[in-house]
Amino acid sequence: MENLLIAVIAGLLILLASVASVELGISVALIEITLGVVAGNFLSLTSPPWMDFLASFGSILLTFLAGAEVDPRVMQEKFKESLLIGSVSFAAPFFGAWLFCAWVLGWSSAAAQIAGVALSTTSLAVVYAVLVETGLTLTPLGKLVMAATFVTDFGTALALALLFIRPTWWLVPFLGVSVLVIWAMVALQPWFFSRYGERVIEPEIKGAVAALLVLMFFAEKAQSHAVLPAFVLGLALAHIFHQHPELTRRFRVVAFALLTPFFFLKGGMNVSLKLVWANLGLLGLLFAVKQVTKIAGVYPLAKRWVPVDAMFVTLLMSTGLTFGTISSLYGLNAGSLTRRSSRCS
Repeated sequence: MENLLIAVIAGLLILLASVASVELGISVALIEITLGVVAGNFLSLTSPPWMDFLASFGSILLTFLAGAEVDPRVMQEKFKESLLIGSVSFAAPFFGAWLFCAWVLGWSSAAAQIAGVALSTTSLAVVYAVLVETGLTLTPLGKLVMAATFVTDFGTALALALLFIRPTWWLVPFLGVSVLVIWAMVALQPWFFSRYGERVIEPEIKGAVAALLVLMFFAEKAQSHAVLPAFVLGLALAHIFHQHPELTRRFRVVAFALLTPFFFLKGGMNVSLKLVWANLGLLGLLFAVKQVTKIAGVYPLAKRWVPVDAMFVTLLMSTGLTFGTISSLYGLNAGSLTRRSSRCS
């Protein structure tokens, strides 16, 4: 299929998702994922390299914005709550899925561990998109959820690194560059904003884009991912965004109008309904394991600290997309998993 035709179809699907989201009152991210499934399975839509890049950068930009929305003061005040909710949100499904796949399904140790990592995640991209659409990003509840999500995904990334990633010498420059980029952005922002801010050519956005691209480059070389440093960078710059709310709005326009729709659409396109149907029973079991362990772990804590919104928080923490996909693809590339998940080496 020609690139331009793919772009036309994708553009129409993204527009349809926005209209349907407004009319149905459902998060646009969920509709974009659903339309991606339809496009990949019934329209034979494939993801060309340009879409892969836009989707990848969209996820990084969304993660950066999620960090920028967190109020450091609220995070400090709710440190205990966010740490406990996030830690349990990771640990319960990680160990639950690992043991279930190893003991009940008889998977190999590596495959069971990959399943535990993949099912432990909470999608920061989905959570942030939902919070933005519901207007909760600036509320204490929204900030608590994003902080807890970061803790969960940090646990997922750490587990993936400790269990599977084989360090290369590129890991040292990646860590060093990440620290340098975060420090430079924080140190230079006051001067840069006073000198170049509030202009129609948007130097602030271009500066952030350049920094995120640098992180993505070194992350790829290190066979890692830039999600966590991107979130930390956003967190480090949160005070700038809180001082200039119009900057946040402009960033959101760039992210939600152009980049993140391709991320969610491509996520849906990666789903093969044929393989889903062939492994429907197994899929149902794994889904149940994740949801039962997530709810059992998160809901009691959420009920204690946010009793009115406990189930809402629990369901948000039960989402998964970005790190779940990364973990699954790593297992596939390493040979621990196959495209038919019922056959695991």
